[in-house]
Amino acid sequence: MIDTHCHLDLYPKPGTVIAEADKRGMFVIAVTTTPKAFLGNMRMIEGRKRIRVAVGLHPELVAERHREVEDVCQLMAKTKYVGEIGIDGSPPHKSSIKLQTEVFSRFLTRASELGGKILSIHSRGAAALVLDEIERNGHGTPPILHWFSGTKQQVERAAKLGCWFSVGPAMLRSRKGRELLASMPRHRLLTETDGPFATDVDRPLMPWDVCMALPAIAEVWETTPANVDQIVSANFRKLINATEQGGAAAKLIGNC
Repeated sequence: MIDTHCHLDLYPKPGTVIAEADKRGMFVIAVTTTPKAFLGNMRMIEGRKRIRVAVGLHPELVAERHREVEDVCQLMAKTKYVGEIGIDGSPPHKSSIKLQTEVFSRFLTRASELGGKILSIHSRGAAALVLDEIERNGHGTPPILHWFSGTKQQVERAAKLGCWFSVGPAMLRSRKGRELLASMPRHRLLTETDGPFATDVDRPLMPWDVCMALPAIAEVWETTPANVDQIVSANFRKLINATEQGGAAAKLIGNC
Protein backbone atom coordinates (compact mmCIF):
# COMPACT_ATOMS: atom_id res chain seq x y z
CA MET A 1 0.00 0.00 0.00
CA ILE A 2 1.23 3.47 -0.90
CA ASP A 3 0.09 6.75 0.63
CA THR A 4 1.75 9.61 -1.22
CA HIS A 5 0.13 12.43 0.76
CA CYS A 6 -0.47 12.11 4.50
CA HIS A 7 0.04 14.56 7.39
CA LEU A 8 1.46 12.08 9.90
CA ASP A 9 2.37 14.70 12.49
CA LEU A 10 -1.19 16.06 12.68
CA TYR A 11 -2.82 12.90 14.03
CA PRO A 12 -3.61 13.01 17.77
CA LYS A 13 -1.10 10.18 18.36
CA PRO A 14 1.37 10.34 15.45
CA GLY A 15 3.80 7.86 16.99
CA THR A 16 1.12 5.18 17.08
CA VAL A 17 0.14 5.84 13.46
CA ILE A 18 3.76 5.75 12.32
CA ALA A 19 4.37 2.45 14.12
CA GLU A 20 1.26 0.85 12.62
CA ALA A 21 2.05 2.05 9.08
CA ASP A 22 5.56 0.67 9.46
CA LYS A 23 4.25 -2.62 10.81
CA ARG A 24 1.98 -2.97 7.78
CA GLY A 25 4.92 -2.41 5.42
CA MET A 26 3.41 0.73 3.92
CA PHE A 27 5.27 3.34 1.93
CA VAL A 28 4.19 6.78 3.15
CA ILE A 29 5.17 10.27 2.11
CA ALA A 30 4.63 12.46 5.15
CA VAL A 31 3.94 15.93 3.81
CA THR A 32 4.47 18.91 6.11
CA THR A 33 2.97 22.38 6.37
CA THR A 34 6.05 24.27 7.66
CA PRO A 35 9.83 23.76 7.69
CA LYS A 36 9.72 23.40 11.50
CA ALA A 37 7.24 20.54 11.08
CA PHE A 38 9.64 18.89 8.62
CA LEU A 39 12.38 18.78 11.24
CA GLY A 40 9.95 17.38 13.81
CA ASN A 41 8.78 14.69 11.40
CA MET A 42 12.35 13.67 10.63
CA ARG A 43 12.89 12.99 14.33
CA MET A 44 9.64 11.02 14.62
CA ILE A 45 10.29 8.68 11.68
CA GLU A 46 13.92 7.93 12.49
CA GLY A 47 14.65 4.32 11.60
CA ARG A 48 11.46 3.86 9.54
CA LYS A 49 12.85 2.91 6.13
CA ARG A 50 9.61 3.10 4.17
CA ILE A 51 8.41 6.48 5.43
CA ARG A 52 9.75 9.60 3.76
CA VAL A 53 9.28 13.18 4.93
CA ALA A 54 8.57 16.01 2.50
CA VAL A 55 9.47 19.60 3.34
CA GLY A 56 6.76 22.13 2.62
CA LEU A 57 5.01 25.38 3.33
CA HIS A 58 1.27 25.00 2.87
CA PRO A 59 -0.17 27.70 0.59
CA GLU A 60 -2.79 28.54 3.21
CA LEU A 61 0.06 29.59 5.51
CA VAL A 62 2.11 31.57 3.01
CA ALA A 63 0.60 34.96 3.89
CA GLU A 64 1.63 34.70 7.53
CA ARG A 65 4.81 32.63 7.18
CA HIS A 66 6.37 33.67 3.87
CA ARG A 67 9.58 34.59 5.72
CA GLU A 68 10.17 30.84 6.06
CA VAL A 69 10.42 30.31 2.30
CA GLU A 70 14.20 30.27 2.28
CA ASP A 71 14.21 27.81 5.19
CA VAL A 72 12.21 25.45 2.98
CA CYS A 73 14.61 26.00 0.09
CA GLN A 74 17.59 25.15 2.28
CA LEU A 75 15.94 22.02 3.66
CA MET A 76 15.14 20.79 0.14
CA ALA A 77 18.76 19.68 -0.05
CA LYS A 78 18.06 17.17 2.76
CA THR A 79 15.12 15.32 1.17
CA LYS A 80 13.94 14.05 -2.20
CA TYR A 81 10.35 15.03 -1.39
CA VAL A 82 8.71 18.45 -1.29
CA GLY A 83 5.16 19.12 -0.12
CA GLU A 84 2.74 20.37 0.70
CA ILE A 85 3.28 23.31 -1.63
CA GLY A 86 1.15 25.01 -4.27
CA ILE A 87 -1.50 27.69 -4.59
CA ASP A 88 -4.90 27.96 -2.89
CA GLY A 89 -7.50 30.08 -4.65
CA SER A 90 -10.39 29.48 -2.27
CA PRO A 91 -12.14 32.61 -0.91
CA PRO A 92 -10.27 32.81 2.43
CA HIS A 93 -6.90 32.85 0.65
CA LYS A 94 -7.51 34.77 -2.58
CA SER A 95 -6.05 37.95 -1.13
CA SER A 96 -2.60 36.33 -0.94
CA ILE A 97 -2.68 34.63 -4.33
CA LYS A 98 0.03 36.82 -5.85
CA LEU A 99 2.39 36.06 -2.97
CA GLN A 100 1.45 32.36 -3.06
CA THR A 101 2.29 32.26 -6.77
CA GLU A 102 5.68 33.88 -6.20
CA VAL A 103 6.47 31.42 -3.42
CA PHE A 104 5.37 28.42 -5.48
CA SER A 105 7.52 29.63 -8.37
CA ARG A 106 10.50 29.90 -6.01
CA PHE A 107 9.99 26.32 -4.80
CA LEU A 108 9.75 24.97 -8.35
CA THR A 109 12.90 26.82 -9.36
CA ARG A 110 14.80 25.58 -6.33
CA ALA A 111 13.69 21.99 -6.94
CA SER A 112 15.01 22.23 -10.50
CA GLU A 113 18.30 23.72 -9.29
CA LEU A 114 18.77 20.73 -7.00
CA GLY A 115 18.31 18.25 -9.83
CA GLY A 116 14.63 17.56 -9.39
CA LYS A 117 12.44 16.61 -6.44
CA ILE A 118 9.17 14.71 -6.10
CA LEU A 119 6.57 17.39 -5.43
CA SER A 120 3.14 17.02 -3.81
CA ILE A 121 1.11 20.00 -4.99
CA HIS A 122 -2.04 21.65 -3.69
CA SER A 123 -4.13 23.41 -6.36
CA ARG A 124 -7.60 23.99 -4.88
CA GLY A 125 -9.31 26.82 -6.75
CA ALA A 126 -6.09 27.61 -8.60
CA ALA A 127 -5.51 24.81 -11.10
CA ALA A 128 -4.74 27.11 -14.02
CA LEU A 129 -2.23 29.15 -12.01
CA VAL A 130 -0.52 26.02 -10.73
CA LEU A 131 -0.21 24.57 -14.23
CA ASP A 132 1.11 27.88 -15.55
CA GLU A 133 3.90 27.84 -12.97
CA ILE A 134 4.72 24.19 -13.60
CA GLU A 135 5.00 24.95 -17.30
CA ARG A 136 7.29 27.92 -16.62
CA ASN A 137 9.45 26.64 -13.80
CA GLY A 138 8.81 22.93 -13.17
CA HIS A 139 11.57 21.51 -15.34
CA GLY A 140 12.99 18.18 -14.21
CA THR A 141 10.70 17.97 -11.17
CA PRO A 142 8.02 15.24 -11.09
CA PRO A 143 4.88 17.10 -9.92
CA ILE A 144 2.13 15.11 -8.20
CA LEU A 145 -1.18 16.97 -8.24
CA HIS A 146 -2.74 15.99 -4.92
CA TRP A 147 -6.57 15.69 -4.83
CA PHE A 148 -6.87 17.57 -8.13
CA SER A 149 -10.24 19.31 -8.48
CA GLY A 150 -9.89 21.25 -11.72
CA THR A 151 -11.54 20.45 -15.04
CA LYS A 152 -11.09 17.57 -17.47
CA GLN A 153 -9.38 19.99 -19.84
CA GLN A 154 -6.94 20.90 -17.08
CA VAL A 155 -6.29 17.22 -16.41
CA GLU A 156 -5.36 16.85 -20.08
CA ARG A 157 -3.09 19.89 -19.91
CA ALA A 158 -1.45 18.60 -16.72
CA ALA A 159 -0.83 15.21 -18.31
CA LYS A 160 0.89 16.89 -21.28
CA LEU A 161 3.11 18.74 -18.79
CA GLY A 162 4.17 15.42 -17.26
CA CYS A 163 2.14 15.70 -14.07
CA TRP A 164 1.17 12.77 -11.90
CA PHE A 165 -2.07 12.54 -9.91
CA SER A 166 -2.76 11.21 -6.41
CA VAL A 167 -6.31 10.26 -5.51
CA GLY A 168 -7.87 8.96 -2.32
CA PRO A 169 -11.06 7.60 -0.80
CA ALA A 170 -12.47 11.04 0.07
CA MET A 171 -11.95 12.42 -3.43
CA LEU A 172 -13.48 9.37 -5.06
CA ARG A 173 -16.70 9.58 -3.09
CA SER A 174 -17.85 12.43 -5.34
CA ARG A 175 -19.11 12.08 -8.89
CA LYS A 176 -16.73 14.81 -10.06
CA GLY A 177 -13.79 13.05 -8.45
CA ARG A 178 -14.56 9.82 -10.30
CA GLU A 179 -15.09 11.68 -13.57
CA LEU A 180 -11.69 13.35 -13.20
CA LEU A 181 -10.11 9.99 -12.37
CA ALA A 182 -11.47 8.60 -15.64
CA SER A 183 -9.53 11.24 -17.58
CA MET A 184 -6.25 10.83 -15.68
CA PRO A 185 -3.50 8.74 -17.33
CA ARG A 186 -3.36 5.34 -15.65
CA HIS A 187 0.42 5.18 -15.89
CA ARG A 188 0.72 8.29 -13.69
CA LEU A 189 -1.93 7.51 -11.08
CA LEU A 190 -0.97 7.21 -7.40
CA THR A 191 -2.92 6.80 -4.16
CA GLU A 192 -3.16 9.01 -1.09
CA THR A 193 -5.33 9.60 1.97
CA ASP A 194 -4.69 13.25 2.98
CA GLY A 195 -5.27 12.07 6.52
CA PRO A 196 -6.13 13.27 9.05
CA PHE A 197 -7.84 16.11 7.14
CA ALA A 198 -9.75 13.70 4.90
CA THR A 199 -12.25 11.56 6.76
CA ASP A 200 -14.37 8.45 6.49
CA VAL A 201 -17.73 9.53 7.91
CA ASP A 202 -16.71 10.75 11.37
CA ARG A 203 -13.13 9.54 11.69
CA PRO A 204 -9.88 10.63 10.05
CA LEU A 205 -8.53 8.44 7.29
CA MET A 206 -5.45 6.50 8.38
CA PRO A 207 -2.57 5.77 5.96
CA TRP A 208 -3.70 2.13 5.56
CA ASP A 209 -7.17 3.34 4.57
CA VAL A 210 -5.64 4.09 1.19
CA CYS A 211 -6.84 0.58 0.29
CA MET A 212 -10.38 1.99 0.30
CA ALA A 213 -9.54 3.84 -2.91
CA LEU A 214 -8.75 0.67 -4.84
CA PRO A 215 -12.34 -0.57 -5.41
CA ALA A 216 -13.45 2.91 -6.53
CA ILE A 217 -10.58 3.13 -9.01
CA ALA A 218 -11.27 -0.43 -10.17
CA GLU A 219 -14.90 0.43 -10.87
CA VAL A 220 -13.94 3.41 -13.03
CA TRP A 221 -11.24 1.44 -14.83
CA GLU A 222 -13.44 -1.66 -15.17
CA THR A 223 -10.84 -3.92 -13.61
CA THR A 224 -10.10 -5.50 -10.21
CA PRO A 225 -8.77 -3.84 -7.05
CA ALA A 226 -5.79 -6.23 -7.17
CA ASN A 227 -4.92 -5.04 -10.66
CA VAL A 228 -5.22 -1.40 -9.57
CA ASP A 229 -2.85 -2.12 -6.68
CA GLN A 230 -0.32 -3.62 -9.09
CA ILE A 231 -0.56 -0.64 -11.44
CA VAL A 232 -0.17 1.93 -8.65
CA SER A 233 2.82 0.07 -7.20
CA ALA A 234 4.45 -0.12 -10.64
CA ASN A 235 3.77 3.56 -11.20
CA PHE A 236 5.40 4.51 -7.93
CA ARG A 237 8.44 2.34 -8.62
CA LYS A 238 8.85 4.18 -11.91
CA LEU A 239 8.57 7.56 -10.20
CA ILE A 240 11.09 6.63 -7.50
CA ASN A 241 13.49 5.10 -10.02
CA ALA A 242 13.54 8.42 -11.84
CA THR A 243 14.90 10.16 -8.76
CA GLU A 244 16.50 7.56 -6.48
CA GLN A 245 19.84 5.92 -7.23
CA GLY A 246 20.95 2.34 -7.50
CA GLY A 247 17.78 0.31 -7.22
CA ALA A 248 16.52 2.13 -4.15
CA ALA A 249 12.96 1.84 -5.42
CA ALA A 250 12.85 -1.91 -5.00
CA LYS A 251 14.27 -1.69 -1.48
CA LEU A 252 11.85 1.05 -0.46
CA ILE A 253 8.66 -0.32 -1.95
CA GLY A 254 9.24 -4.06 -1.79
CA ASN A 255 5.94 -5.85 -2.34
CA CYS A 256 3.53 -2.97 -1.73
